[in-house]
Amino acid sequence: MQPTILLFDVDGTLIDSTGTGRVALEDAFEALYARRDAISSFRLDGMTDPAIVRQGLQVIGADVSDAAITKVLDAYLARLEHHVANIPLERYRVHPGVRATIDRAHAAGHAVGLGTGNIVPGAKIKLSRVDLYERFDFGGFGSDAEDRPTLIRHGAERGAERLGLPLSRCRVVVIGDTPKDIAAAHAIGAQCLAVATGHFSVAELAQHGCMRAVEHLETEAAQNALFA
Repeated sequence: MQPTILLFDVDGTLIDSTGTGRVALEDAFEALYARRDAISSFRLDGMTDPAIVRQGLQVIGADVSDAAITKVLDAYLARLEHHVANIPLERYRVHPGVRATIDRAHAAGHAVGLGTGNIVPGAKIKLSRVDLYERFDFGGFGSDAEDRPTLIRHGAERGAERLGLPLSRCRVVVIGDTPKDIAAAHAIGAQCLAVATGHFSVAELAQHGCMRAVEHLETEAAQNALFA
């Protein structure tokens, strides 16, 4: 098998955190701008954290400087940590097949990383709650770029470095739950395994030209796409 880099999205792909990220962002905007509605008029699926904050600031007519975005993200992280720590684990789910797929990928010698719009501390807070963060050796994050294709490329380059090979010799597979994950994979010449564990159905995801769209990672079709 060709040397393989797997880049997993977080929200909707690995876990269902029951909207804790959205609530933490709403709390941050309310604390800083007295506006809880900053991010209520657009979908967050597949967006990076900095892009969400930028659009939220634009919606409420606030300063959209890098300093302002950083200030909101700092406020968000403090509130995210509180919400994630206090949510009951029965409401904070790891999606079917996630742990077994990660284990199988490591055993196969794949480079196993994250490809997520979360900034690094946010991804760590969310995944550490269910003991997943340390299972990933590297990643591309919202901290790297506001643009999703760029952060995915960062993740792919780090994966290639992990394998000790040029990226051109590696197969890169993005595992995500939104059309934006598929588009980002296409933008860097990677494949995408789309999982319908978020807010998009198998049929909706398949329309965007992914390698395969499946219900979840536990399906035979998902395992064949990654490991056959």
